[in-house]
Amino acid sequence: MNNRTDILDLRTSLDVLREIGGQLVETDIEVDPKAELAGVYRHVGAGGTVMRPTKVNGPAMIFHNVKGHPDADVVIGLLASRERVAALLGCRKEELGKLLCECAKSPVMPVVSTAPAPCQEVVYRAEDPGFDLFKLIPAPTNTPVDAGPYITMGMCYATHPDTGLSDVTIHRMCIQSKDELSIFLQPGSRHIGAMAERATELNQKLPISISIGVDPAIEVASCFEPPTTPLGFNELSIAGALRQRPVVLHKCVSIEENAIANAEYVIEGEIIPGVKVVEDQNSHSGYAMPEFPGYNGKASHECWLIKVKAVTTRKHPIMQTVIGPSEEHVNLAGIPTEASIYNMIEKALPGKVTNVYAHPSGGGKYMAVLQCKKAVHTDEGKQRQAALLAFSAFPELKHVILVDEDVDIFDTNDVLWAMNTRFQGDRDIVTIPGVRCHPLDPSSDPAYAPSILDCGISCKTIFDCTVPFSMQEHFKRAQFLEVDPKKWEAFL
Repeated sequence: MNNRTDILDLRTSLDVLREIGGQLVETDIEVDPKAELAGVYRHVGAGGTVMRPTKVNGPAMIFHNVKGHPDADVVIGLLASRERVAALLGCRKEELGKLLCECAKSPVMPVVSTAPAPCQEVVYRAEDPGFDLFKLIPAPTNTPVDAGPYITMGMCYATHPDTGLSDVTIHRMCIQSKDELSIFLQPGSRHIGAMAERATELNQKLPISISIGVDPAIEVASCFEPPTTPLGFNELSIAGALRQRPVVLHKCVSIEENAIANAEYVIEGEIIPGVKVVEDQNSHSGYAMPEFPGYNGKASHECWLIKVKAVTTRKHPIMQTVIGPSEEHVNLAGIPTEASIYNMIEKALPGKVTNVYAHPSGGGKYMAVLQCKKAVHTDEGKQRQAALLAFSAFPELKHVILVDEDVDIFDTNDVLWAMNTRFQGDRDIVTIPGVRCHPLDPSSDPAYAPSILDCGISCKTIFDCTVPFSMQEHFKRAQFLEVDPKKWEAFL
């Protein structure tokens, strides 16, 4: 199978992993979706910023016996390994950011099909007797204090009321009742939020489809943010470029919107204007779910309400979910971050940054490592310009570490080696205080420091661990004899 072009959906992705071996485990042991499922996967392969002990680069996992949901499976950790993402997107793991960057430059727009859609093999309408989201959707809770069952891998698709342009993003959504979801839309941050705000100004309901269990190319592409994908840019076109064919959509059965035709589940509904939901209204725990920095997110009192009209599924559907602080979130958020940063720097300083890595310790958002090239004396200082461009390319970025070409940015030990041997704190730290960053950083709080004026404001910091151009000879690494690895492959 040609992984780049032959993957159609979640099921063909799982087939690819089965062929590779060691990347997917399956179990028939009964598991409770209430905290137990995530608790199990924490030890199998969650990684990321999940509480230790956890396993890094473990396999994805399918649960075939989910308590209360006899006709459904749940898969978790599909993208919780950079190697696995690379296998599913058809490139080397070091080239993922560059591949996505190129795909964003050559979009292939989705198409709407009238052929029967796999996602509509089974149809449940809200007016049907017994319709109940709690029973239809095997959505897990990550921890015992979660506000409720969360849909964490739902591709939210909607259309702007004024422009008619559509977009897809991922948001956290909690099942609140038999036919209601809450959706957290951070003000001014994502495209669906802008659409909902405009619909509210017009006093209109906003039709929205939520496709769950899709081609991983769609999942990664949906995590692009401005300025790489401004309002009106349909991220499904990036997935289309990656697969070299358009993403296929299909008309929903109960609302005037489209959904991803090959999805396992589609939830169809409307965002209700002017109605806000207390996220933990059922649990009263004070928490939403664990978020990417590794802490429990506070329950919002300002979630929007989705009134669900229908749920459509494949026969024996596969629910896909993610642990909020896991390596899977790192890859979903981080690879588009790498693409956005690389794209911005390459435009302004072509050839001066050779690669970018959104480090897992920052959840794919807070920290980036830039591999910099200094070929002539006038390149000195451009590495710091590149760091400033990185902050512009991805506003939620907090820390940038700059290293030279001889440092493996994907090897934390090598990066820290550069920091320990090519860095002096009094001359190589650049701080930019008072800049808007990300509200989920618990240290970006006025209670943490008087210099922080509002929640979400941080001091952005550059750690310049590059060798001064004039001293490159002084910092040459010890060179070892090049050998033929094939001769010794039995030992490697």
